[in-house]
Amino acid sequence: MTDWVLRLIDAGGYWGIFALMVLENVFPPIPSELIMGIGGIRVGQGRMDMGWLLLAGTLGTTVGNYFWYLVGHVLGFGRLKPLVDRYGRWATLEWRDVEALDRLFGKYGQIVVFVFRFMPALRTMVSLPAGLFRMGHIKFLAWTAGGALIWNIILAYAGFVLGRNFSEIDKYIGPAATICVVGAVILYLWRLATWRPKG
Repeated sequence: MTDWVLRLIDAGGYWGIFALMVLENVFPPIPSELIMGIGGIRVGQGRMDMGWLLLAGTLGTTVGNYFWYLVGHVLGFGRLKPLVDRYGRWATLEWRDVEALDRLFGKYGQIVVFVFRFMPALRTMVSLPAGLFRMGHIKFLAWTAGGALIWNIILAYAGFVLGRNFSEIDKYIGPAATICVVGAVILYLWRLATWRPKG
């Protein structure tokens, strides 16, 4: 994966960073840690500017997340109830759980979106309920961009400091991502097997 990401970044420059970060948030198999880390390496080599790198990465992250926000927004809270009534068992959800999430986003939506920007997998998933529960477009974009900028600064600076050694991290990112996915599947299957409606 590292070689493919490197080729796209070197060929596309900041547009390559932007495109990869959009893809990472629409289809999450490409880790942002790798993309922005390599960008940081290129800054250290004098081939990129840190400011433009962060702008491209943060815009890409925000656009990718906005895609899932719009999916939720178009689906809408009102259309959700028939789906939950019919398929809630498979999502281990009841309508009261959805209503609780609606209240949570009504009170703390911006904080949830901001904090989840620092959590692998969940940082993309949170965009869908933000749209479903009608969090304001500007609020969503602002809090997503703010969290993404901080996270991208950390990743790019790590690449800048570690230099070529950063590519070694790819050896650990892949297995770690696999462990997270397998853990999430196991947790879901356990919840599915033990879930009982409360009502």
